[in-house]
Amino acid sequence: MGNVYSGVVRASLYRIFMSEGAGRLAGMSLSGVCVTAVESRPAGVSGTDISPSHRPFGARVKAFVALTKPRIIELLLITTVPVMFLAEQGVPDLWLVFVTCLGGYLSAGGANALNMYIDRDIDALMDRTSQRPLVTGMVSPRECLVFGITLGVVATLLFGLAVNWLSAWLSLGALLFYVVVYTMILKRRTSQNIVWGGIAGCLPVLIGWSSVTNSMSWAPIILFLVMFFWTPPHYWPLSMKVKDDYARVGVPMLPVIASNKVVARQIVIYSWVMVAVSLLLQPLGYTGWFYTAVALVTGGWWLWEAHGLQNRAKAEVTGGKLKEMRLFHWSITYVSLLFVAVAVDPFLR
Repeated sequence: MGNVYSGVVRASLYRIFMSEGAGRLAGMSLSGVCVTAVESRPAGVSGTDISPSHRPFGARVKAFVALTKPRIIELLLITTVPVMFLAEQGVPDLWLVFVTCLGGYLSAGGANALNMYIDRDIDALMDRTSQRPLVTGMVSPRECLVFGITLGVVATLLFGLAVNWLSAWLSLGALLFYVVVYTMILKRRTSQNIVWGGIAGCLPVLIGWSSVTNSMSWAPIILFLVMFFWTPPHYWPLSMKVKDDYARVGVPMLPVIASNKVVARQIVIYSWVMVAVSLLLQPLGYTGWFYTAVALVTGGWWLWEAHGLQNRAKAEVTGGKLKEMRLFHWSITYVSLLFVAVAVDPFLR
């Protein structure tokens, strides 16, 4: 690991937060919590290098929006809204859908902003994150911290007052799990980071159901498990593509510490479990023939792609010919089609 950490320093998360004055924020205690961090940004680059005159209003607005990671939130909402249709067995109240989506965006956006605040050190050293607002200096660390906390508080209150408190606590739980459990504890310590850290991305399924029913049921739990087993084979192909980035900053994503053959085998195992779990809704009476047909077709194609990746990995294919990103892109299409089927199915029963 000496090569990985060459030219970087170790710092605790406590020191990162305290350097920005976060220790003075009420209710936040980081006592005893430390992570390995690297130098916050390359030499000569800092959040104060861009003067206010070089931070126009429009660019600043775009930067704050970028802190929320809108592309990721789109995927979270794709799994939230269809479950509301399933829970209602028809069209849910449209105002409820709007408020749930707004609260979900604010909550996930706050979590993503706090994730960028904590990870700004490694973001500065990774190619794919080098243009994030904290790295370029378009947003200061203090602004990002306040922004993320504010979004989380507003989202929780919005859910509690306009939807119900079960959804509010689930939303807050997702935020805390992503920020504390995944970003602060797991990400830099274990190759299982995305497996367990992915739970935060599964909770919107439960939020969608609870926003309509103010209760839980087996249907959202099954879809939660679909997303749980979907997350690793969705993210590991991307990690295979950018593993040099993660290796450079010492983040032990599975492709960094294991061969392509090992990673591909894990992808296949998780894929089979995911497809099997997705087929449980029909025998339990929650969905009909349409959802089942879509789950079979899309799941079958997923397995074809997963086994294709495994075969190429076994043949020790590398570089562009490995085609790992084919499964990554298909994974997004898969989850979109599957959850559209969740929404449409009640109208065809």
